[in-house]
Formats: sequence, C-alpha cells, structure tokens
Amino acid sequence: MFTGIISDIGEIATVTPRNDVRRLTVLTRYDTAGIDLGASIACSGVCLTVVSTGQGTFDVEAAPETLAVTTVGDWRSGTRVNLERALRIGDELGGHIVQGHADGVAEVVGREDLGETTRFTFAAPPDLARFIAMKGSITLDGTSLTVNEVDGNRFSCLLIPHTLAVTTWGEVDVGRRVNIEVDMMARYAARLAEFR
Repeated sequence: MFTGIISDIGEIATVTPRNDVRRLTVLTRYDTAGIDLGASIACSGVCLTVVSTGQGTFDVEAAPETLAVTTVGDWRSGTRVNLERALRIGDELGGHIVQGHADGVAEVVGREDLGETTRFTFAAPPDLARFIAMKGSITLDGTSLTVNEVDGNRFSCLLIPHTLAVTTWGEVDVGRRVNIEVDMMARYAARLAEFR
C-alpha cells in the first residue's frame, strides 16, 4: 500500500528484455542498503518488486500484464519516474490509500500554466471514467491528486508549486501518457451497486 506522496524522482538507467519480462535498473537517492529484496516500490504509480540493489540503484521486473496496461513498456534509459516506498504502519497517510495497481493509461490533453499553479486535463479510458468524481481522489503517475472538474471521460487536476517541483509533473506536457489508478473506494462502491 502507498499514499501517493512522492518521495524521490528516479531515473531508468537500463532496460533489459528477457523473454516476456523486462528488468529495469532505477537510479535513486534512496538509501538502497535499507531496501530489502522483495520490497515493493511504486514507480510512477506501478507497484514493482525489488529483485536486486546496488549503490544508488535498485532493479525491478515488469511482467507482460504490467507492460500491457501501464506506461512501463514505454520506459527507456533516461526516463524519469516518480518513486514512493511502501507505507509502513504508523506512517502519516498524507494522500489517500493507493494500491499501486494501475488500472490503465490516461492521456494529458491539456496543460494550462496559471502563474505558480498548473491545471492538467486528462482523457481517461471510457471504462474508468465512471469511477472519477469531482473532489474525489485519483492517482496519476503515482501522485495522489484531487479531481477538480469532470466532463464525460475528461477531468482536470490543479497542481501546486510543491508538487510540480518534487515530482516529474513539471516536465509533463500535452500528449503524455500517464498511469491511472482510480480511487479504491469508488471501485468497490460501483461493484456493490451492481448487485442492488
């Protein structure tokens, strides 16, 4: 489990294909001596398992399902990714409950710089749009954000200067594909409504 509060920006150092799996080496500022093998790290919102560590690096592997439904398949050497280590009991829950199980990919269809803040508009996959509500929580590239407006499958989020500075969002522009995870409570509420 995660909170959607980004604690580092990593960079993909290498991508090594092996049969249907890709192994990725991620450069990080985390103290990698404190990362256990098998630990979960959210990489731009995708929960990946650490399979090895080095000085300032950790390796993860992405399976076919992950490559098919997220942006991980697009990552190359030099790609910057938002990082968050798994939530520990007693940690502050500053964002919202995030599983790191990306539901799909949304596209940035608008960016409006408003002085210090920036409004991004996204197009969500049609099957996920029903889970997105005004003032609700959404996870985009691992970042816990609040939905400001919703219009069909399009929605917008306003990002503050801090978020733009400590995540990859400052470099995001129109046309960028981002990982989307809808709010877990919205998903369960919709599922329960199917049985009424």
